[in-house]
Amino acid sequence: MENKTPKEIHDEAVAESKKAVNEFLTAWRKENPDHQEKYGGMHEPLCCGFAWVKVRPATTPFARFLKKEGIVRYPSHNGGYDVYDPSGWVGQSIDVKERGAEAYEKVLRKYGITAYAMSRMD
Repeated sequence: MENKTPKEIHDEAVAESKKAVNEFLTAWRKENPDHQEKYGGMHEPLCCGFAWVKVRPATTPFARFLKKEGIVRYPSHNGGYDVYDPSGWVGQSIDVKERGAEAYEKVLRKYGITAYAMSRMD
């Protein structure tokens, strides 16, 4: 495993998050070509929700980087920092947002950072 700065790790994780979201949506839209007409222009899975990645503890170099760069604003009420919607995807589907969070988490874990992809329905 190569040594990377927290910024390099974050940038890699965001890129993988965006890639995972794009791949999921491309496949989903191919499997559901008539969905947009049936549901009034929404061309994404219909279950709404949120997804984020919890990074623990808030005292690690990576967590401090998140705070310093304004990626997170304050610690989570149950510890660590929550990076909301790391892919930055503009939509409401929990299915899509979970794919992005899971990809972000996977990259962080590759570098030994304790992270958990989490989500909840709206």
